[in-house]
This record gives sequence, structure tokens and C-alpha cells, in this order.
Amino acid sequence: MSLRPAETRTIPLPERLAAVVDTLGSIVVGKQTPLRLALACLLARGHLLIEDIPGVGKSTLAQALAATLGLQYARVQFTSDLLPADVLGVSIFDPATHAFRFHSGPIFHSIVLADEINRAPPKTQSALLEAMEERQVSIDGNTRPLPDPFFVIATQNPAEQIGAYPLPESQLDRFLMTIELGYPEPAAERELLLSGDRRVRIADLAPCADAATLLAWQREAAAVHVAPALLDYVQALLAASRGAGATASGSAHRGLSPRAGLLLVAASRAWALLAGRPMVLPEDVQAVFPAVAGHRLAGSARAGGPQAKTLLRAVPLP
Repeated sequence: MSLRPAETRTIPLPERLAAVVDTLGSIVVGKQTPLRLALACLLARGHLLIEDIPGVGKSTLAQALAATLGLQYARVQFTSDLLPADVLGVSIFDPATHAFRFHSGPIFHSIVLADEINRAPPKTQSALLEAMEERQVSIDGNTRPLPDPFFVIATQNPAEQIGAYPLPESQLDRFLMTIELGYPEPAAERELLLSGDRRVRIADLAPCADAATLLAWQREAAAVHVAPALLDYVQALLAASRGAGATASGSAHRGLSPRAGLLLVAASRAWALLAGRPMVLPEDVQAVFPAVAGHRLAGSARAGGPQAKTLLRAVPLP
């Protein structure tokens, strides 16, 4: 179901968010949980990293999300010869005015797809650091704000594939969530084979929202109530991750930082909003914890997901 912004003013927010998920599901078939996580990441004002093999719908998800929410979209193909200026923009001398004129790069869009981000060298990867953290870029001595909302969706191939550069920890930490799409279930794959490439339908999607509506939803998510007992649970998870990192001999994973805790609370609020609740439950924290913590614990969703689930089992519910 697709709803135009003008038609949704009297519809309850949970139903409007459900319409967004349904619209995304018409393009990316059989992936309800990853779609909800992606939308929750956006509602929490974070950034999303999708780690998976080529051809499972990573870039399609980014395009569909931009079309569904009526946001400006740009795609950057990260390659070994990509330069920071190709992402941020460059100043070019204008003979008519005898001055340099700044030509903005693709980063100045509301949704930016950094496709195969780990195929670019570290210098180009680092061009996104200020943009993702401060929502601004500094070029030629000038600080230029980015659009609001601003959402980076990066995709990366598994590290064992040829030509992939591992993302540094500072870059990974800028992503609120890391998710995988994986292979479709047989029924969903059969539907894809019968109907063909779903990307051709994206241009026909009717937006369910616009930038102003999304900003209002983000404010709603930030206002979801978090009880003291829930914060105790979050702190227990953080403490357990640090204890495991200190005692596991030879383990590569690290404990979660205070910033990870802040992001976990923000993501839990967004998940509760998607469920139509005015307060966060422990189940909301458990639903988003692997996506928020996995790449921080072990550097990737695949390696960190099992560790995050182990922590969830080890820490009792409040």
C-alpha cells in the first residue's frame, strides 16, 4: 500500500510506518526484518551498512527507500581510483567571475548510497567520516551543511572477496547498524523469477512521506519513553560486552563504547515506534542489538552477530 503525504495526515503513525514497510516489501521481497531494521536506523538518525554478497538487493533497498520516502538520492560507486573530491565536490575556477566556484558532490543528497564502500582505499573511505558524524563537510576552508534528513547507506562485499579493503574501526563506528539480506526464501525467490527485476517498479512508487514528514517521525522516535529499568538492562549489556572482551583470550572482539549505548537506545526507541508503542520494552532492545552491536564487537555483521546473541542470552531481562 502506498500513501501520498497529503493523504496520511489523519492516519495513525504506526499505520503510516507500516505502509512504508509494505511498499519497501513490494520491491525487496521476503525481507521484512531487514527492511524494518533499515527504517528504524533511519528513524534513529543513524547510518546503515549492508554487508552481503553481490546480487541480493543491497542497492535496490537504498533506491526503494529513497523513492518510498520522497527523498533526494545519489549513488556513488566506490572503486580503487575514487578520490575524496568525487564524493564531496570540488572548486573549479570560473573565468567569467575570476573566482572559484564550488560544485557539490553526491554527498549533498538526503540519501547517499556508498556502493561497495570497501573497494575504495582508506583515504576515500575517510571522506565520509565528518559527513556521517557532523552532517557537514569542510572543503577549501569552508564548512558546508548537509541536507536534513541525511542518511548514508553503504554496501560492502565480504572481506574475503578480491579487491576489498577492510573498513577501519572509526569508520565502522559511524554506522548505527549493520545488516545482511541473505538469499531469499524459496517462495520469495520463485516470485522474483516469475515477475522479473523489481527495480523497474521503483520509478512508479508513490511516496509515502516527504522530508518534512520524516523529520517529524524522527522527532517522534526520539521522544519514545525509556524507563530506568530499561536503561539498567542496556548498561548490563554494555558491561557484559566489556567483560567478555577483557577475558576472552585471543578474541578479536571489543567491548561496546558509551556511544554504542546511546545508539542502542536510539535504535530501540525507533523499533518501539515502528511497533506503535510509546515506550521501549526489553524486546525492542533485543530486536536491534545484533544489528547495532555486531560490527562493533567483531568488525562485521557475520562475525559479530553470534557474539551479540550470546551476550543477549547471558544478560538476564529486567
